[in-house]
Amino acid sequence: MCGRYASSRRPEDLLEEFEVVDDRVPAPLEPDYNVAPTKDVYAVLERVRQDVEEPGAAQRQLRVLRWGLVPSWAKDPAIGSRMINARRETVAEKPAFRRALAARRCLLPADGYYEWYPTSQLTKAGKPRKQPFYIRPRDGGVLAMAGLYEIWRDPDRAEDDPDRFRWTCTVITTAAEDDLGHLHDRMPMMVGRDRWSDWLDPTAPRESVLDLLEPAAPGRLEAYPVSAAVGNVRNNGAALTEPLPLEEVVT
Repeated sequence: MCGRYASSRRPEDLLEEFEVVDDRVPAPLEPDYNVAPTKDVYAVLERVRQDVEEPGAAQRQLRVLRWGLVPSWAKDPAIGSRMINARRETVAEKPAFRRALAARRCLLPADGYYEWYPTSQLTKAGKPRKQPFYIRPRDGGVLAMAGLYEIWRDPDRAEDDPDRFRWTCTVITTAAEDDLGHLHDRMPMMVGRDRWSDWLDPTAPRESVLDLLEPAAPGRLEAYPVSAAVGNVRNNGAALTEPLPLEEVVT
């Protein structure tokens, strides 16, 4: 699964990287090296707008969404904390995700993400002690994680309340590639740059969009152990992504 990731790029850099034409970020997010569920994150998506020169045309937007998808039909938004990931194998069938897959797809930019590897050492409770690893592109580029988003209306807020709509998202995951499978059996799905437009197109047939998803190419990502401090969401900063000295690595 993908339960923590790093996102430190500035919105202006993302606007250029993803060729965004409509900046919907009200205020820049602070660089976050320990993004956890229910936090606000950047998302790239396309929306069909009627107030533009070409009515019906989709415009690419950069928005701030909350991580943890709340389906439009949900009674309680707290369900979002359990909807941080959608499995590639079942995303088209699950009621929580299938509507979003049809028309509300997005890209979630990341510097890299974290996974925890169970070691041979045991905790006091007798469970394997886990060593966190940071996984990132070898070339330092951005990860475009495949995501879905939803818009949930709060029935307790007035019609003219600007906060009556909650925008949320989830990360689509798949079986990990061989290079990373020894760390964890799941990993985020990636969308190649040449497929961004097709993935984001809200009018694309649902039957075809899953073919656009792909695991990261073998060898594109690198993984190395990092400090256990990343396990506490209160900890943050670039030091969390720094390689851990070999003598401190739990094996």
